Formats: sequence, C-alpha cells, structure tokens
Amino acid sequence: MEDILAVYQRVYDEHEVLVCLDETRKQQVQETRVPWASESGKLEKYDYEYERNGVSNLFMLFAPLEGWRHVKVTDRHTNTDWAILIKELVDEHYPDKKIILVMDNLNTHKLASLYEAFTPEEARRIAGRLEIHYTPKHGSGLDRAEIEIGVLNRQCLNRRIPDQDTLRSELKAWQEQRNHKAVRVNWRFTTEDARIKLKSLYPSILS
Repeated sequence: MEDILAVYQRVYDEHEVLVCLDETRKQQVQETRVPWASESGKLEKYDYEYERNGVSNLFMLFAPLEGWRHVKVTDRHTNTDWAILIKELVDEHYPDKKIILVMDNLNTHKLASLYEAFTPEEARRIAGRLEIHYTPKHGSGLDRAEIEIGVLNRQCLNRRIPDQDTLRSELKAWQEQRNHKAVRVNWRFTTEDARIKLKSLYPSILS
C-alpha cells in the first residue's frame, strides 16, 4: 500500500507520466419492444423484457495528473489483449515518456504476457518503457482507474446499450468530453494518513 501512495506523492518531470489501469465489463442489451415515448417532464419508460447481446471487456487507462483517459473495448481480456493495450500505451499514447504504471495483480497483468504476444526483442523494448507498481491484494481501491470506472458507470454505462458498435460510440463521446475538460482526481490520502487511519493493518512491534 505504501508503495502505491509513494508513487502518487512523487513529483514527475516532463519525461514521465503516471498511468493507472483497470478493467470492467459491460453486457450489451437489446430492446425487444420499442420504448414508450417520454412525456414532457417525465422519465422515458422501458419494457422489462430485453435480449442479451454479448459482453464486452473494457480496459480503462487513466493518467490522473494529466486529466486523460482512454477506454478500449475488446471481446475478451486475455494475456494478448492486455499486451496489445500496453503496446498501444507505449507507442501511440505516450511514445516519448517513461510510463509509471499502476494496476492490480491480475494474472494477465504480467510482463510475461508481452513475451506471449510479441517477439522477445519487442517485448523487452515495451517492458523497458514501463515502471510497474501493483496494488496490494484486496486493495484495488488504491487504483485511481477504478475511481474513473465508477464515474464511467454513473455517467455512461448505467443504461441499456444494444451492441458493441454503439458501446464504442458512447464511450468515445464520454472520454472526449472528459479529456477536453482534463478532469483529474483530487487524491489526498497519503502515507502519513495510512499510518494513522489504518493503524490496525500494520504489524505490532513489541518492546
């Protein structure tokens, strides 16, 4: 935990960027009946019946100090999917910066995944651009990308979305609006706070 908090308190120079990564899923749902037209001043009504239309994986990349986020939609969340995402992060999103990457310790979130997806030379090149920090077990709330996913769920995903194309379109509009405003996370929890408020989690030292 203190490692992540120290990363968040670090002062970054122009050649570094902090990026947090997390994942969620969204089930596509199609209407089986045309929704009732809404009346003025009233909420739109939907029939309780619906048709499931697949589930998409959503990768959230969030640079909290830059106010930048990118949501990538994939059919699955395999080692290769993660590796391709990281290559895009390194080569397309931040090609000129060292990336300090914060994420949870999911089994796909390993440098070994790069070696499964790419040649050893390419995997090593990508890995060399990263400084990875894992959130502790049961401590994924320390990942600022999880906070941004919460915002995404409230502002964009809390409704029926019929298919993956529509999902991509809605996500693109949402992230462009957030990026245009450069919305950041006001993170105030420090190592000093943890040692006081989470004192029970620290081992006792007997004199």
